[in-house]
Order: sequence, then C-alpha cells, then structure tokens
Amino acid sequence: MKIFGIVGWKNSGKTFISQKIISHLCLLDLKVASIKHAHHDFNIDNPDTDSFLHREAGSQQVIISSSKRWAKISELKKNKEKKLIDLVEELDKPDVVIVEGYKNEDHPKIEIIKDPLDESTFMFNDLTNITAIISDVKITAFDKRQFKKNQIREIAEHIISYKR
Repeated sequence: MKIFGIVGWKNSGKTFISQKIISHLCLLDLKVASIKHAHHDFNIDNPDTDSFLHREAGSQQVIISSSKRWAKISELKKNKEKKLIDLVEELDKPDVVIVEGYKNEDHPKIEIIKDPLDESTFMFNDLTNITAIISDVKITAFDKRQFKKNQIREIAEHIISYKR
C-alpha cells in the first residue's frame, strides 16, 4: 500500500487536485482510498436522520449500512484524535491512499503552492518529506519535482513510482 499526501494552505486547491489524482488512479484500475483531515467539528449524518438522532442520544459508535455503502461514525468524547496510521489500518487494503492534510505526519507529500511569490508560505522549507510541488510558476528554491496543476497524469505517475 502506498500512502501519499496532498498538502497546502487553505483554498490552495488540495481537494480539487486530490479529486483529479484519485480519478486518474482509478482509471489505472488501482484500488484507491482517501483520508481527509478536518480541523473542526463536522457531521456526516444530517440532523433529523436516524443515525444523527442515535449519536445525539449518546451512542459512541453508529454504523449506517445500505446495499450501496456503509459508514461508521465514532465519537471520540475525551479521547485523542486518531493518528493517520490508525486510520489507515481501518481501510480495506487499498493500493494507494491519498491523504489530504496531515502535513506533520511522516508519509511522502506533494505541496500545492498557493502564492508562488510569498516564499514565507512554502511548507517545503519546514517539512522534510515534500517530494514534489505543484505550481504554475517555477519555484527556484525547490530542487525536486515540480508540476503544473494540469499535469495530473504526471503527478499520478510520480505517486505510483515514488520510492522512499
């Protein structure tokens, strides 16, 4: 299993690029999973649904299942947030896991440069596991692979072929 991250500042295009990469990897008949980090409280079950009402009543775990998909919602209560490796262990043996966020974890990452003119925002200056960047402007301070936002095939090839 290959784990690869997409990182960047808010509104840099992480979700858009992740979506394109996932679609391309699926076209290659790879089994793809994704993990998205949220920095805030979030709901995947809407108010007034049965699963929401079960959770609101105090159920610490709720499983929703149908003939098309299933989901497990776990309330952490006072427990710590799960680490990325714990979440990966919940997956069903994918070939590739695309991780959006989790910039401080130890997996290889591609950084999306939001503002190529503001060097103080470059994450690759502080993170040692940035293997490539995505920017429509050449960043001379970065000496590894650089891609433009429309080079999805090449980015996917980088992820597949990357060796630590």
